[in-house]
Amino acid sequence: MTTTLDALKQHTIVVADTGNFMQLAAFSPRDATTNPSLILKAVQQPDYAPLLAEAVATNPGKPLDELVDQVLVRFGLEILKVVPGRVSTEVDARLSFDTAATVARARRIIDLYELAGVPRERVLVKIAATWEGIQAARELERDGIHCNLTLLFAFCQAVACGAAGVKLISPFVGRIYDWYKKSASAKWDEAANAGANDPGVKSVTQIYNYYKHFGIGTEVMGASFRNTGQILALAGCDLLTISPELLSELQASTAPVERRLDPAAARSAAVEEVRYDEASFRFALNEDAMATEKLAEGIRAFAADAIKLDRLIEAQGAK
Repeated sequence: MTTTLDALKQHTIVVADTGNFMQLAAFSPRDATTNPSLILKAVQQPDYAPLLAEAVATNPGKPLDELVDQVLVRFGLEILKVVPGRVSTEVDARLSFDTAATVARARRIIDLYELAGVPRERVLVKIAATWEGIQAARELERDGIHCNLTLLFAFCQAVACGAAGVKLISPFVGRIYDWYKKSASAKWDEAANAGANDPGVKSVTQIYNYYKHFGIGTEVMGASFRNTGQILALAGCDLLTISPELLSELQASTAPVERRLDPAAARSAAVEEVRYDEASFRFALNEDAMATEKLAEGIRAFAADAIKLDRLIEAQGAK
């Protein structure tokens, strides 16, 4: 009997969203994504703590920020032993509004992978989809360093990423859903906002249709799912990055999967082209209360976890 997970893979590239590389083989994803929160969670587990200690011990005297990148890349290298495709490794969220610093950090991450024998084609550098982050990605992509623009909540972010030639974007389905559900409070109707009507699903669908209609090569990878219904409503999306918990649910199910997103349908749809410069991008983002709040919240949360990771590394004797 075909599992729902295997059926989904007929329409969409499945990506595992975890730093727990020991779980990956069970789901056979093509790629894997990580973020500061996932790595922080992993290094506090007994099975993974030695990786952090090893990164510190083998790089004595290195600055703290470099040790952090060593830890992130160490996890990435282990992940790449399991998945046949790419791993996403994130730039420190505290650099989200500094284009030059983001570029420099991304280059160092790629250098560390290449020193370990991993070609840059197997790595996506994750960068927050701020205006500064998008401009950093534009520069990096020109040099063959591929990027995954994350914390993406607004249509204007997606349009700007496409114009910048970004390799891949990660619209956050679940966090969009969270905001609208919280905003509606007691008026929220779960059934009426499920499936294709889920606000996070609608956001990704709009972006997918826009990209396919205008032949934009940027890959769309739905992320941050709260339930399998959101995942199945986006069957046909270029990629979907899914937590181990939800991958397990899909693997345990035999429900059929119907393709929901289709490039041919997108090409024939009525879609209006839009363009953004810095001023119009910032205004459009400002006008989207959900995106403004969730972007800021996401950067704060990832920055807080980056600080916690710093402290764990310092506790290993790093200076």
